[in-house]
Amino acid sequence: MTSRLHTSVDGPAGAPVLLLGSSLGTAAEMWQPQVPALAERFRVIRYDHLGHGRSAVPPGPYSLGLLGRELLRTLDGLGVPWVHYAGLSLGGMVGMWLAAHAPHRVRRLALLCTSASLGPPGQWRERAATVRAAGLPAIADAVVARWFTPGFAAARPDVVADFRALLTATPPAGYAACCEAIAAMDLRPDLGRIGAPTLVIAGADDPATPVEHARRIVGRIPRARLAVVGAAAHLANVEQPERVCRLLLDHFDEEPGDR
Repeated sequence: MTSRLHTSVDGPAGAPVLLLGSSLGTAAEMWQPQVPALAERFRVIRYDHLGHGRSAVPPGPYSLGLLGRELLRTLDGLGVPWVHYAGLSLGGMVGMWLAAHAPHRVRRLALLCTSASLGPPGQWRERAATVRAAGLPAIADAVVARWFTPGFAAARPDVVADFRALLTATPPAGYAACCEAIAAMDLRPDLGRIGAPTLVIAGADDPATPVEHARRIVGRIPRARLAVVGAAAHLANVEQPERVCRLLLDHFDEEPGDR
């Protein structure tokens, strides 16, 4: 079956593959601040989640398992046997599922500004219903306010406007279906099965997935460590691009014992 996910590829063909998963309400463009540096060392593949960007929008509701299996199908279609994986928010949730359910496909893992269980479920189902009824503009201001610190938003209104446009361009049905996937998600029982060396990055000022959520993930994954990025809210890779890029490069530089 042909993959329903849109992908963007950068970097040398023979380099190790680094797969990047974006947040709920964004797309592959979210990772642009890191792509030039990462693509010097890796074959960087960015993808849009189901229902996002230029990927297909099948009827919902979705589940983390559906999102993860679709990603595996994409890798099979590209002929990629294993990857390093970095995902932010929803991308991190898919990464945890992938590393737990297909451990031979993930060599090293980075989880950014994410959570293994992000309740209460009712708030996600309410958000899904709102978006289906009134579209993304109905929630855009509240969502974007959690993506960036007030200081960054004041200093870089152009970036905030670009990401608000990215959010409101997301298909409402796909966004809502992914909200329902988050509502039903509880990855905590899976985390102990993750064997890949794991870096968990938290934004110090992230109101969407606070640092405590990162600490809980680190406590359950056997080979995990935590890095907290200061002066960053939910989209830490956008607000602190150099710091996040350095953390990722350091983490994904393989050591002989990792193979």
